[in-house]
Amino acid sequence: MTTRPPAVAGTFYPADPARLAGSVDAMLGAAGAAPPDAVAYVVPHAGHRFSGPTAAHAYRELRDRAEPFERAVVIGPAHQVPLRGAAVSTATAWASPLGEIAIDTAGVQLLVDRGLAVADDRPHAPEHSIEVQVPFLLRVHLRKLLPVVVGQGDPDATAALLDAVAAPGTVILCSTDLSHYLPEAAAHRRDALTAAAIADLAPERIGTGDACGRHALRGLLAWARLRGLRAECLALATSADTGGPSDRVVGYPAFRVTA
Repeated sequence: MTTRPPAVAGTFYPADPARLAGSVDAMLGAAGAAPPDAVAYVVPHAGHRFSGPTAAHAYRELRDRAEPFERAVVIGPAHQVPLRGAAVSTATAWASPLGEIAIDTAGVQLLVDRGLAVADDRPHAPEHSIEVQVPFLLRVHLRKLLPVVVGQGDPDATAALLDAVAAPGTVILCSTDLSHYLPEAAAHRRDALTAAAIADLAPERIGTGDACGRHALRGLLAWARLRGLRAECLALATSADTGGPSDRVVGYPAFRVTA
């Protein structure tokens, strides 16, 4: 049994359990009421102070579902370690200030056995794109996680990975921010184009500077298009909306993907 320790507790989100639980619950409470069910979401992954209110729009829906999901498959970028293709964690649990979340080891083994991902903890160890989702997952009562970091590669390969793990009781979360460090007006223009590409399920229109998790996002859109799904924007914001400077912002998306 191995547990991945938190890498960004105290920086991207509070390390104190009571403070963290309170802040996540407050963001969930401020989000909109739950609309129809979805099978996947796009959520941002900056510090909770900045992107948490945007992410909460998706997690509020997960919390308020009539039939809760049992497992979250979370795909996101590897910011710190160069990666081609997809990598899964060998840990059996991930720790957080709110407790541990179990890793779906059967799902991990399935992806490795089918050659859809490699088992490699190196890109996971310092990575925040999946970790910042864990407090939200725990507060909306999801207790099993299949974490996958996605690097350079064919979107169809990521689509095949998602197809292998998509199942009743499973929600897929694509963790990505949008444009980085543009003036606010320029960011709004660029992010609007990216949002339109997401809504149109057009991975070919997601460019290099459009999303830091572009490889995961392209794969999600390719999978959604293959399956005849549709995407709808829940919220679109920037770090300036939550107290950051307006001359150098980061874009934050929240989308649902439905049948």
